[in-house]
Amino acid sequence: MDSASASSAVPAEPSPPLATSDLDADIAFYDGVLSGVIRRLEGEETLQLVQRVRQAAQELRARPSIDEARRLRDELAGLDLASLRKLTRAFSIYFDLINLAEQRARLRVLRRRAHEEGVIADSVEAAVQQLLNAGVTTDQMRSFLRQSLVMPVFTAHPSEARRRSILEKLSSIARQMDVLELRQLLPQERQAARAQIVEEIEQFWMTNLVRSVRPTVRDEVRQGLSMVESLFEVVPRIDRELERLLPAGRPSDSALGGLRFGSWIGGDRDGNPRVTHDVTIEAVRMQQLAVLRLYVRRMEELGRRLSLSEESAPPGDALRDVLSQSARGIAEASPGLAREPLRLVCRLVRDRLRRTIEHVETVSLTWTAEPASSPDGVYRQKEELLADLRLIDVELRRVRAEASADGLLRDLIRLVDVFGLHFLTLDIRQNSAAHGQAVEEILSWAGLCDGYLKLAPNERFDILSRELQCNRPLIPTHLPYSPEVCEVIQTFRSVSAVLERQCTESIENYIISNATEPAHVLEVLLLAREAGLFRPWENVSRLNIIPLFEAQAPLSSAATIIQRVITEPAYRSHLALRGNVQEVMIGYSDSNKETGFLQSSWALYQAQRSLAEIQRRSGVTLQFFHGRGGAIGRGGGPANRAILAQPPGTLQGRLRFTEQGEVIADRYGSTGLAERHLEQILNAVLRSSFSVVADPPPPAWERLLERLAERACRQYRSLVYEDAGFLTYFEEATPIHEIGQLKIASRPARRTEGAPSDNAARLDKLRAIPWVFSWMQCRHTLPGWYGLGSAVLEYVEENPDARETLSRMYEQWPFWRTLIDNAQMILAKADLEIARLYADLVTDRELGDRIYGRIAREYERTTEAVFVITGRRELLDHMPVLKHSIARRNPYVDPLSIIQLVLLKRLRGGEQPEDELLAGVLESINGIASGLKNTG
Repeated sequence: MDSASASSAVPAEPSPPLATSDLDADIAFYDGVLSGVIRRLEGEETLQLVQRVRQAAQELRARPSIDEARRLRDELAGLDLASLRKLTRAFSIYFDLINLAEQRARLRVLRRRAHEEGVIADSVEAAVQQLLNAGVTTDQMRSFLRQSLVMPVFTAHPSEARRRSILEKLSSIARQMDVLELRQLLPQERQAARAQIVEEIEQFWMTNLVRSVRPTVRDEVRQGLSMVESLFEVVPRIDRELERLLPAGRPSDSALGGLRFGSWIGGDRDGNPRVTHDVTIEAVRMQQLAVLRLYVRRMEELGRRLSLSEESAPPGDALRDVLSQSARGIAEASPGLAREPLRLVCRLVRDRLRRTIEHVETVSLTWTAEPASSPDGVYRQKEELLADLRLIDVELRRVRAEASADGLLRDLIRLVDVFGLHFLTLDIRQNSAAHGQAVEEILSWAGLCDGYLKLAPNERFDILSRELQCNRPLIPTHLPYSPEVCEVIQTFRSVSAVLERQCTESIENYIISNATEPAHVLEVLLLAREAGLFRPWENVSRLNIIPLFEAQAPLSSAATIIQRVITEPAYRSHLALRGNVQEVMIGYSDSNKETGFLQSSWALYQAQRSLAEIQRRSGVTLQFFHGRGGAIGRGGGPANRAILAQPPGTLQGRLRFTEQGEVIADRYGSTGLAERHLEQILNAVLRSSFSVVADPPPPAWERLLERLAERACRQYRSLVYEDAGFLTYFEEATPIHEIGQLKIASRPARRTEGAPSDNAARLDKLRAIPWVFSWMQCRHTLPGWYGLGSAVLEYVEENPDARETLSRMYEQWPFWRTLIDNAQMILAKADLEIARLYADLVTDRELGDRIYGRIAREYERTTEAVFVITGRRELLDHMPVLKHSIARRNPYVDPLSIIQLVLLKRLRGGEQPEDELLAGVLESINGIASGLKNTG
């Protein structure tokens, strides 16, 4: 390939400039290794072909024109399938290596900044200093963080196109590159590290870039756990940084109390028939075993370190009691431990952890109506493990071994506090339609109501409210219902069994997707009661019930729905048992597909503000769960800027948000990146919750944005829903059908219920991830900007003061600034010359030209609107690192796009061999995703 440098992907502002000399050196090294591998394995002719195509793409970028793009397309069309797939492989691997180089460059620059300037922008320290300057005390910050909730939630949504094997090879290369940076490295050590990198890249070239078999849910759980094990190193680092900045009055205190982590992997059954109640049980078991085994290793290491003798650290009364009751057998088996009481208690804790592992591996989670008891000698709650660890802490401090207490032991205490015995709290998600069907069959079988689903929404709500006032059981032990309803009931019963017999923190949240009326919330409460999860007569409620509002209509009525629900007596008693906290999830994907980028963003803003008003009136704490994707079209973008852009007063230190698909590896794939990402989030939560970001916007600005959103929505829907030819264009000009054949997740790409009757229904059945994925692949990037330009420029044409108003909004309103910056990020990733070639795939050339023309005109108008708002004449002028990165990547994405076009034309034209052509298309999809650093 070549030694051109690249730069960081979508950094949070302000972004440090990358050290191009180091970055260039890394890329030149990777380039040389990859070129050597290609020459050795495929021959000089293949390497020369790669270099010729790269040179042609660079010339096309230097002098862009549709004629030159078509000429390159025609050249590539003359190549055989084997050559095209080798080109695809070369450019795809090159992008993965560039991404790796950029990640390392980001970390190098951050370390350099820390040495040179002391305080890194967007760090926790930067937030603390800003708050101190604003008059907030360290005690106030510490108290706030201990009471807050900051929870990233990892999902298996199908937007990570890379195989686990590839991710592991990239991690291995990164580790060896770290070795090469060490000073005083012996020549043979340097050579060994280089040889390891060559080996990994050689195997990379010879590895299938796309999966040949669709992953199971178990595979997804395993990959998710492998990605987030870096958190075990990161959490203690952040804890120590907080302790340095906000020192505690007591050593056992931590300001990190509100940091938690969650997962949907194995719990999200909405649209995924492969996630059953048995799968959910297995996901919980896998997570729990993973964290318990990590604790065992830490306890073994702690035991090796704490070799303090009985003479130097005589046990106190509490420790002596523990040892006298439990340690005699161990001391007899290992006499040397008898004189080392702290090492002896470490052995006790380790052995109890091992018994807990055996229990988790063997416990039956078959549901019974009666609560089950756990065997003796295992940990059931994290407080039990923490009590044992804190006993060791007390003993060390009693004998003034402060350094020992503040070392590995302190880190382990923090880990247990954050991860408990479960690692990641598993959310359950199911569609409201499944609950409605279950309640219909349950009530009908019980003789209480026939035709529940045919009733009006208020009637359904009233029936549920009456049933929740009764304590009689509705569901028999043996289920007489349809298989689908039995699965819904078994899910609730399995959750109950897990919480009763395995771990009380494993599952806490039940999410209702497609929640459109108050009855959808009460249905879940009724089903929870029937499984023993809601027992108000015993003051027990085990699940938070969380409606997900995503489409335009539910977002608009979210506050009305929640107001009705929280005043219902049974639900109010449930809330009282859950701390009077009602969580609401807001989704960014479906509303974007339905109404467009601007209207969707504004609807989400308004919904949060309306829901916050309920909190002020009702005394119930509203907590938001943000369902953001990786791409701009699904609410993606820099996480800290998104937090700062929330409506004032809606955050209040409690925040959950999804981490989806490709962003998990990018944000958590290494310890350094994970630490930086979490610090940026904590920075934004602190600043936003203490209201030092910005004042609420003037009402006139909100009224203006309402009008702009309406206009943008009309423009968007006139193309996507009202133009009869649009869906044909979408299906023929994008690789949507081929994306559906990528085996990147267990979940189907389309919703399968029912046959779509018209274009709007066909779009509604399509999931948001492949929708955005397809537009990214064909370089239109339409979901992230379409409609914005017409709305803004129409307003400018009508109002002489428009430019000044829009500019002030951009300077002073974080929500508007973030929205516009996200739009220009995705505009910069579009390429209308390449998009024109995809339009040529449309069989009806007149239709293809017409739809493409509409999109291209709106692109130009949106680009001009961004210039009007920002006062700049180039996209991303204020983000030079990102601008440079995109400009450097595009010449190498272009040939992949053109190869994809050639292969799509052959595949759709019926050429053979079809399976190999499809494999080539799928490989090109993977490569373009790596080059753009976006999928869905």
